[in-house]
Amino acid sequence: MKAIAVLLLCVTLFGQGYSRKILSCSFPDTLDSCEDRCGYGTDSNYSCQCNPACERYNDCCSDYTVLCKEDSTSCKGRCGENYNSQNPCHCNSKCPQYNNCCSDYEELCNSDGGGSAITDSELKSLSETLYALDTNKASASTLIIDPQTLVDDSQTSSQTDFSYNPLFRYLDEDALFFRPTYAALLAVLDNYNRMTGQAEDFSSYQLAEQQKFVEETMSNTELGRELFAFLYTKGVYRSEAEFIEDLKMMWFGLYSRNNNKLDSSGFEHIFAGEVKGGKVSGFHNWIQFYLLEKRGELNYYSHSFNGPWTTYPDVLGMQFMWDGYYKQVGSAVIGCSPEFDFAIYSLCYIARPGKQCRLSIEGKELIIQTYTWNNSSYGDGKKFIGSAFPSTP
Repeated sequence: MKAIAVLLLCVTLFGQGYSRKILSCSFPDTLDSCEDRCGYGTDSNYSCQCNPACERYNDCCSDYTVLCKEDSTSCKGRCGENYNSQNPCHCNSKCPQYNNCCSDYEELCNSDGGGSAITDSELKSLSETLYALDTNKASASTLIIDPQTLVDDSQTSSQTDFSYNPLFRYLDEDALFFRPTYAALLAVLDNYNRMTGQAEDFSSYQLAEQQKFVEETMSNTELGRELFAFLYTKGVYRSEAEFIEDLKMMWFGLYSRNNNKLDSSGFEHIFAGEVKGGKVSGFHNWIQFYLLEKRGELNYYSHSFNGPWTTYPDVLGMQFMWDGYYKQVGSAVIGCSPEFDFAIYSLCYIARPGKQCRLSIEGKELIIQTYTWNNSSYGDGKKFIGSAFPSTP
């Protein structure tokens, strides 16, 4: 074998007085590594190869990409490339969903001209379109709020009730709650146990309610169809059925936040709210806030942030007590429809998972912060949504 022949040659030369420093007769520890072999021609003595041809014949060593390909961990010149399992990181439009993008993906591929990547300018343009299509949002005649006391950030932990009146002064339920997307949301909100550490258990009827919510908001509204059309053109989804199924798993798939119980999901955390470690966790939906306040289960204390909008939707960062448990800052988009809330959080999670997502409403910036749930996954390694909410200063 070639390796043996080279070894005998090295022994002979060394015996003739050649020094160790001149001779370099090192070998890789195994026959399935590219160490010291990058660029060599095909060699049948090895179980795998380390030259460009190995990519075509699918016989590269497992460390070929890392050891032999320049910029293997960079997106330089790779934006929009097809998926290759040998690459240690990726640079296509789906890598944000799988959390396996190269570290410079956003810098090189998520700027204008980045191929199929979703750019910041596209996010701002699409969010303005979704806002214009939100025909189910509240108006000044259907919703009146009373934010009352604005507190400094240093006061949010005081657990002091600075507001004597409820946040919601008036809501025309007849005008909003009988609309299909509102009705679908209301049907799902009451299916959860807010305490983490206690497993969720859904009946077949409740699972059907989850499916109906996704379909009502995304398939049966122009706003939802616009979101799908955009993601379809970007190559994120190949069909509407794939889009709906992925959203259902992303949002309603169960995982464990406490005590190894399947006790949580993205939807429960963001829309319904949870209690963990003696305090409110998540809870970023205005309709749930209204319902609990109306029933006397939630006491509004103050707000530490009020967005720049003078019409709905607006953004508030709120302090409140939920039946004995405190929320120091719970931000929410106030007055939007369920489909708008669901759409912008989904868009931002798909386009900017675990990062800030910069949108635009009426020419003013709305920043959504998203978080992935990294302790478990669904499908072929996709990450559940951990949280999403309006980022406040």
